[in-house]
Amino acid sequence: MKFVNIKNFNLLVAIAAFLIIVLPAMMFLNFNEEFAERKEKIGFIILGDITIPGWNESQYKGIKAACEEFGVELLVRDKVKENSGQCTEAIKNLVNNGAGMIFLASYSYSIEAQNIIGEYPHVAFATNSAEVHAKNMTAYFARMYQARYLSGALAGMRTKSNVIGYVAAMSNTEVNRGINAFTLGVQRTNPQAKVVVMWTGAWQDEKIEAQHAERLIKEAGADVLTYHQDEDATAQVAEKFGADFIAYNAILDTKSEHYLTSVICRWNLYYSDMIQRYLKGEINSVKNHWLGIERGAVMLSEFSPAVTEKMITRLESLKQELVNGNLIFAGEIYDNTGKIRCAAGEAISDDTLLEDINWLVKGVEVLE
Repeated sequence: MKFVNIKNFNLLVAIAAFLIIVLPAMMFLNFNEEFAERKEKIGFIILGDITIPGWNESQYKGIKAACEEFGVELLVRDKVKENSGQCTEAIKNLVNNGAGMIFLASYSYSIEAQNIIGEYPHVAFATNSAEVHAKNMTAYFARMYQARYLSGALAGMRTKSNVIGYVAAMSNTEVNRGINAFTLGVQRTNPQAKVVVMWTGAWQDEKIEAQHAERLIKEAGADVLTYHQDEDATAQVAEKFGADFIAYNAILDTKSEHYLTSVICRWNLYYSDMIQRYLKGEINSVKNHWLGIERGAVMLSEFSPAVTEKMITRLESLKQELVNGNLIFAGEIYDNTGKIRCAAGEAISDDTLLEDINWLVKGVEVLE
């Protein structure tokens, strides 16, 4: 009969205890340290130059302020072209540099990167479009359409030709939603007016935007212009030809009376809300995340002297309706082909507004 050496036995017990108890605990601590480090870094990917006023600069300033508020590090990758493979590379780079959450701040990024998003289940993604869904990705956006609606109401009161021009990037849910809300606002104050849209096919192309703006003035007879583009070429053309204009996502550096107002978002408030949810571990608990006029997230900027007190009073009244919970996309709504899109007594759901607006409302014409 053989006996086990007591020293060897104690050694085996110690090794077993290390493998069963100590090693997993060390691994857990290392994981927690890595997770904590990762959690303190926010990645941000955007299409254009973050120093140029408009969508790119306003987004960057907003997320930068929010990150500073919570003391988290911001990792920025700008000038990342859509549908080029650059977004996927930017995601890999941000993850490798410790980003625990990544904001995809251009419409097509989530479509382009949908396969790689699933490869990083412990990274939280947020996208400003809703074409793609994932367990670790939330669609986010401010209810910009509410401010669009108010700006449309202003355009309806200002136009004398009853033609309002709209330079728009492309026909997708985000852009269509804005055009429709704007047009419903126009119709609220001026049922005789129409909105004429021209597509540029790109988020930023100053040459085409300028050409379209000029055509809307000269050919369509528009005396008020607005746009859904990353930069302000449309505003510059409107100023050149003496037409009124409403800017988007930037407060322009001009004192011209033709500059009626801007549709703007307090992106710092919005990103603050999102980052706070992320730090609490709640960011991907909802499929779609919205923030609107009731929180002061979207608004119109200071008005031109050309906007009368009577107009401002009307706009304040319409704004209060929205704050009180009145819905823009409710009641009987037809599209511009005559098809009913919302019946009397009904409202279009948030999910549909964010994901599936492939039509333009009655009162919109498209100039080819």
